[in-house]
Amino acid sequence: MSYVYMIAIVVAAVLFLNEFLVVNAKIPSSSMEKTIMVNDQIFGNRLAYMSEGPQRFDIIIFRYPDDESKLFIKRVIGMPGDVVNIVDGKVYINNESEPLNDSFCPEEPHGNFGPYIVPANCYFVMGDNRNNSHDSRYWQNT
Repeated sequence: MSYVYMIAIVVAAVLFLNEFLVVNAKIPSSSMEKTIMVNDQIFGNRLAYMSEGPQRFDIIIFRYPDDESKLFIKRVIGMPGDVVNIVDGKVYINNESEPLNDSFCPEEPHGNFGPYIVPANCYFVMGDNRNNSHDSRYWQNT
């Protein structure tokens, strides 16, 4: 078997994996710090949610709603049908009296948002570095 043929097979396999099974992303911003750092290289499984969707607190890679050529990485906070309300940086889901655990946030989040009802087949996502994250608070539907 010639080296050219072997190289062609390897290239085809890599292209297939990247297109259908694995997503490869380099982190361009600090929106997920301290969980994922700027310039980290991450890989995602394109088949992970074939049988059921993401769960709350999963970190997902998705196409940015305003420019589908860009990949975004965020944490799932609100599920379809949830009511998301942010008061003084604390996230409340479905009018619970206790806010969600935000121990993964590198600093005390601030700001207010909502209430917002997450539409069917959509998720409300936020960066872990909430004070420096362009996320569902700005474009809602993911």
